[in-house]
Amino acid sequence: MEYPLPAAARQYVAEHLHDDPAQLALQARRYPGLPVPDLVRQIQARQKARTKLPAWADNPDLVFPPALSVEQASSARTAEFKAMLVQGQRLADLTGGFGVDTAHFAARVPEVHYVERNAALAEVVGFNLQQLGIDNVQLHTQDAVQFLRSTPGTFDWLYLDPARRDTAARKIFRLQDCEPDVLRLLPLLLHKGRSVLLKTSPMLDIEQAVQELRHVRRLWVVAADNECKEVLYELGQEAAVDPERYCVNLLRDGSQQEFRLNRAREARAVPRYAEPQQYLYEPNVAVLKAGGFRSIGTAFELLKLHQHSHLYTSDTLRPEFPGRIFRIRAVEKYDGIALRAHLGPEARAHVTTRNFPDTVAEFRHRTGIREGGELYLFATTNLEGKLIVLVCEKI
Repeated sequence: MEYPLPAAARQYVAEHLHDDPAQLALQARRYPGLPVPDLVRQIQARQKARTKLPAWADNPDLVFPPALSVEQASSARTAEFKAMLVQGQRLADLTGGFGVDTAHFAARVPEVHYVERNAALAEVVGFNLQQLGIDNVQLHTQDAVQFLRSTPGTFDWLYLDPARRDTAARKIFRLQDCEPDVLRLLPLLLHKGRSVLLKTSPMLDIEQAVQELRHVRRLWVVAADNECKEVLYELGQEAAVDPERYCVNLLRDGSQQEFRLNRAREARAVPRYAEPQQYLYEPNVAVLKAGGFRSIGTAFELLKLHQHSHLYTSDTLRPEFPGRIFRIRAVEKYDGIALRAHLGPEARAHVTTRNFPDTVAEFRHRTGIREGGELYLFATTNLEGKLIVLVCEKI
């Protein structure tokens, strides 16, 4: 496809940016002078980028690759977070893709190398970097191994985000099943890079990854608005046994929730238990993914409702808690009539089940409570093994 896009093509994309791509494809013959199939793909990709890359999606000067490349790219928020982790003079992004991480690294490191074996994708990224005014990135149409073996010198940082789809486009999660195979590549990575930053799927088991990689200095579990997005591992020359784990939840207002733990502190933590008190605390998903089931309670002097619930309570508000905080208005039995008495005529509430036999759908069917409203119901099990429902309001 020709780029920069001609004026008529840019106008078509701008006018139809929020339209249904399938309908646009059916109407292609109405625009005989335009490459409508290519422009529809541009629209599809921009629509996919709307949430994760809003500034890029709104930039008419950029060209977008197929939607799958956009889908696999980092969001602007997670890319900005990764860029804050690196420093030094020289960095290589070994799995360049759509170039989102590369662009953010370039704002922090003077010399950045973008490595991508897909020549068409690399050409798009090179054009976009020019439009964004980024001039400190060198492009290499190679795979990671070729680049590392043919490029002299070492790097302060090597970054890679291995592809997590097999040839049948099925999602995969084991390190050795990804491309490139990080475990096989590890000696070369540690030879060429003083530090290595590895991004993996949040589905990958952290304990297994630490054991297999052996050189993890520290790691970050990164969530955005309480949705786990990725796990980052910093690798170094020395072997490590119990790396520090940083739990980060990036919030929509630009702030972030943070918590640190490691296996040793988690093992030493002795939880205390109690019946529900004035406040209820639900850890964010980054804390839970990192395995902070005990130390999170001791760190904030909270009491746990049950060994398997991972819900905490206190009579004193802990506003810095990394998760959601609620004020408990009532503790009820698992009874629809009793619960609906708190909800008004519309009988709406947000429902969460933790250590509870019924799913949310089953809970709603049994109680007649619909989604919505201002109150939150937490269905769980108390210390005596009885099913209870906490009626809460969010703080």
